[in-house]
Amino acid sequence: MSLLELHTRSLELAAEVVDTVRPELLELATPCAGWTLRRLLEHVVGQHRGFAAAARGAGPDLALWRDAPLGGDPAGAFRRSAADLTAAFAEASAAGRELWLPEIRAGGAFPLRQAVGFHLLDTLVHGWDVAAALGVPSGVAAAVDGDGRLAAVLLSVAELVPAAPEDRAPGRAFQGRREPGGGAGPFDRALALLGRDPDWAPPAGGDRPQA
Repeated sequence: MSLLELHTRSLELAAEVVDTVRPELLELATPCAGWTLRRLLEHVVGQHRGFAAAARGAGPDLALWRDAPLGGDPAGAFRRSAADLTAAFAEASAAGRELWLPEIRAGGAFPLRQAVGFHLLDTLVHGWDVAAALGVPSGVAAAVDGDGRLAAVLLSVAELVPAAPEDRAPGRAFQGRREPGGGAGPFDRALALLGRDPDWAPPAGGDRPQA
């Protein structure tokens, strides 16, 4: 399975979680400090659009990466932008195009494979963020842990994320690395590398989806 196919798989895993997000749940807390579920999904859809624009040759225009309103259909906004991104990555692959990513360090051109790896990691981690906000994080982790190729790519990218103090300062995308617990699977190890707490739980008292 190619990296683009694994990326598509990661988008589908995340989409299956987002499909369960009802509008009344958008104010739930998430593992991203200070971000509600609405804010997180607006960021995710904005990233889909930004990566798609970059894949089609856009330059260092941060406006293309703005958070995107969800409207009344969070799942639809996610799936539509994900489908467009999948098509854009395929176009970039056919054209042999590098992607300009203005949000990474000072910005610059990155090989498509590296850019796809970045987004695959973001997709799976934010998919887990959504699932954790809903109180059901184990499904995403189990799905990744059950797919050796996907888990290997996720871990390899997570290990390459810069971990110097200035890269993990408050307000950055990821916090300082954690030590994974004994017996942690690949997904939990990746979360720990990125500073996520695999045992994060939503505050008590919030609404939860009905079984």
